[in-house]
Amino acid sequence: MVKSTALTVEEYLHELPPDRRDVVAEVRRTILENLPEGYVESMNWGMISYEIPLETYPETYNDQPLGYAALASQKRHYSLYLMGAYADSAQETQIVEGFKKAGKKLDMGKSCVRFRKLDDLPLDVIGRVIASTTPEQLISRYEESRMK
Repeated sequence: MVKSTALTVEEYLHELPPDRRDVVAEVRRTILENLPEGYVESMNWGMISYEIPLETYPETYNDQPLGYAALASQKRHYSLYLMGAYADSAQETQIVEGFKKAGKKLDMGKSCVRFRKLDDLPLDVIGRVIASTTPEQLISRYEESRMK
């Protein structure tokens, strides 16, 4: 996995080749337009991260902000991490059905949607998925998972 050392989103975008920057910028725009209030955009784990800041919720197992989504340009593809789908089967179903309805092939691990070009990604589906979980819901799911 390619991991950036950029400290800001602007630095990250600047280090990408123009064609890859355009793809990441478009997916980023979709995320930001649909991101519920309370999440912040930052650089974490070497990629653009959308998370609940520690000032809001400091009680994480690894002392890192509670992640909701992340976006990265990899060597041969792009990665869109949707941690909400890992924690919520309804969100995973929404992704699977949304890709199928859009006629797109889904390449997904537990939370990572991999795609090679922007046209591989139904942005309306991604927008709905991003909008579907508030920070309070994510915190609740996280706390429930820690009790198991």
